[in-house]
Amino acid sequence: MTDFTSLYNHHEREVFAVVADMAAEFPAVRSDDLLVDVACVALNRLPPRYIRHAVDYSFYLTEPERLEIDAAIREAVTYAFNFVQARAALRARR
Repeated sequence: MTDFTSLYNHHEREVFAVVADMAAEFPAVRSDDLLVDVACVALNRLPPRYIRHAVDYSFYLTEPERLEIDAAIREAVTYAFNFVQARAALRARR
């Protein structure tokens, strides 16, 4: 059987880092469970980019493409924080 464990979605690590960086801006979304929800929502808003080696992926991108991807990740994470925060507030009212 072929070992596929070296494959992963390039955006995962980037999204996790942005979620960690932005967590302080969203104090209502501080629990680990909610931060994982934020990462899930953000990743579902981005097209998957499966790779084996991060260096290979980065090598083929131009600087404008890198900036575009970074902006898309930041936008997806911001949306996800707002979405999860709103859902948590709705649950708290019940």
